[in-house]
Amino acid sequence: MKFFAVAVALVAASVANAQNTWTNCGTNPDAVIDTFITSPSPGCIGKPVCATATGHLNVPITSPSALSIIGKYLGQTVYVDNHDLCALLAVQGHPCPVPVTVTSLTACVVIKDSAPANIPVTLTISAIN
Repeated sequence: MKFFAVAVALVAASVANAQNTWTNCGTNPDAVIDTFITSPSPGCIGKPVCATATGHLNVPITSPSALSIIGKYLGQTVYVDNHDLCALLAVQGHPCPVPVTVTSLTACVVIKDSAPANIPVTLTISAIN
């Protein structure tokens, strides 16, 4: 079941003081995301970027779970990345099953070399539990 979807508008990497904007576009009550922060912002191709979401879970995160990242520019898909969500969370000290009492989760991924540079990309980040 899908437990969150977040859209993050990333500003071109050349803008040093760019601020990400995000929208909680998930309609499923399995999780409510109150804040979503990426660091560093903007990220760098080939380097790790971490996303921290705070809010509350209405169901535990169990294995298998998947994290999907889709980037679009001018309506065209320019970036796709998929991960084992439980593996990402385990590295941060939250192995699955993640109980509903957890209010903040961080997941880090390396931005793939195929990521487009110096263009504003809208990311849709979704998780399936």
